[in-house]
Amino acid sequence: MGRRHDHGGHGWGPPPHVRKLMRQGFGPPWMMGPKARRGDVRAGILGVLADRPMHGYEVIGELEQRSGGRWRPSPGSIYPTLQMLEDEGLVKGQEQEGRKVFEITDAGREALAARPEQGAPWDEPGADQFGDLRNAAFQLGAAAMQVAGTGTGEQVARTKEILDEARKKIYGILAET
Repeated sequence: MGRRHDHGGHGWGPPPHVRKLMRQGFGPPWMMGPKARRGDVRAGILGVLADRPMHGYEVIGELEQRSGGRWRPSPGSIYPTLQMLEDEGLVKGQEQEGRKVFEITDAGREALAARPEQGAPWDEPGADQFGDLRNAAFQLGAAAMQVAGTGTGEQVARTKEILDEARKKIYGILAET
C-alpha cells in the first residue's frame, strides 16, 4: 500500500510552500499556466489603475481577483511594465508610506480608451483552456494515485492499462492533421 504525504489537509497536489511559490509566479512551467503577452499586461495595468491608484503588488492582486484567479502576472512582468508606462507618461508613480503608488494619467486614460474594443486579457477565447486541461490532468492523476495507494493488484493493473490507453489517444490527437 502506498503512503500518502500529508500536505496540511489540502489533499493531493503540491505542498503548501510550493503552492505559495506558484501563487507568487514561480514553479514548473506546466503548473504555471499560459504567459500573458506584453500588451495584455499593459492593458491590464492601465485597466486596474483606471479605477484607483495602487502599488505593484496591489495591481497583481487586483488582476488576479478580476480574473477569478486565472491570471496572475508575476512581479517580473508587472514592475518593468509599470516603469515603461511611467516612462511613456501613461502612469505616474509617487512614494507613499515607503511604497511607490502608481496612478493613471490623462494620457493613460486616452491610450486605454483608444484600444480596440476588447474584453479583459484573461477573457480572450481559449484563455482558460490550459487551466481546464491542467485541472483534468490533476484529477486523473489523483484518482490513479488513490488506486495505487489503496487498490488491489488487479485494480492497479487495470488502471495502468487505462492510463496507457489515454496517453496513446492523447498523442493520437496531436498526430491529427
